[in-house]
Amino acid sequence: MSDVVILGAGMHPWGKWGRPFVEYGVAAARAALRDAGLEWTDVRFVVGADTIRNGYPGFVAGATFAQAMGWNGARIASCYAACASGAQALDIARTRILAGLCDVALVVGADSTPKGFFAPVGGDRPDDPDWLRFRLLGATNPAYFALYARRRMALYGDTAEDFAAVKVKNALAGSANENARYRETVTAAQVLASPLVADPLRLMDICATSDGGAALVLASAEFARRHGASRPVRLAAVSTVTPSFPGTVLELPDFATDSTAAVPPPERPFRASIAHAAYEEAALGPDDLSFAEVYDLSTALELDWVEDLGLCARGEAAKLLHAGDTALGGRIPVNPSGGLASFGEAVPAQAIAQVCELTWQLRGVAGARQVEGARIGLAINQGLFGHGSSIIATS
Repeated sequence: MSDVVILGAGMHPWGKWGRPFVEYGVAAARAALRDAGLEWTDVRFVVGADTIRNGYPGFVAGATFAQAMGWNGARIASCYAACASGAQALDIARTRILAGLCDVALVVGADSTPKGFFAPVGGDRPDDPDWLRFRLLGATNPAYFALYARRRMALYGDTAEDFAAVKVKNALAGSANENARYRETVTAAQVLASPLVADPLRLMDICATSDGGAALVLASAEFARRHGASRPVRLAAVSTVTPSFPGTVLELPDFATDSTAAVPPPERPFRASIAHAAYEEAALGPDDLSFAEVYDLSTALELDWVEDLGLCARGEAAKLLHAGDTALGGRIPVNPSGGLASFGEAVPAQAIAQVCELTWQLRGVAGARQVEGARIGLAINQGLFGHGSSIIATS
């Protein structure tokens, strides 16, 4: 088989609903099946992206969702890769279809999150670098994001006003997204007046933790034709690369970099290598993209991703932003969904939700946030501990 396509996309709106994550995943799965024009009994393979904050059921998410939908004998898999969980789930489903082992697969991710920022899982784990960065450094996620922001300010001269402009752009896009948690537009003055959380980032610079769910129905191109799908969205690439040795850029949860005394630094830092692998697989480049969904854990981090994607040179992302190039209607819209600024984090669902947006944009059904003439979209994020995540889809 040469192609895997997306037949259906569905989401449960993001928010703070206070219900079990399974409810959100089932709602998203049913929406994706309706979108595909299929029944639950048509699905022969289910992959669940795991959540780890809801006890035992989270660790068997594939079976959890299958049971909640009603046992149908489908084969299952579950995976956890932090924020890249959804991309790895997608890759597992795609691989099984390409191997000819099934024609239709359902990919589901959902989460129900705590109030405030994510805390480490309980217990003493001195061999866990993520636990250590909380316990030894006091580096909560907002502090982690602030270190990246400070790096941009030191290296490129970016300012708090530049970061605020990212939020203004994404809030405007998110105001047109019915699945977004935050749908109010904001001004730069409002962002700069919001409470300081981790200098230089303010409350409106940092994404929230949210409840939500997302699902995709994948199928072989042959099944899609038999089913009568006229223009299904094609999965052109899925990148799940790991970093290359030596790691010369300091990034939490690691506290130090590898030495380059004997080995030169890699050609690309980790985040740039994630996108490069996707470009290589799809035989495309940054100039081919119609739009991109990037992982804006903070406003400053979106600017890093713009450069990692090769949309501009290092240190030039703020110029692209202020020129309007990355806004809706611009040369290369970034986060037309509204991004995490409008959604917040629901970890197992995030990469899947990004691909839902790719799907709707490439179908031309995104409404007021539609990217005109969208033909090629890229989604990218990064899971802790070296989990790459990038997906390219084409119309």
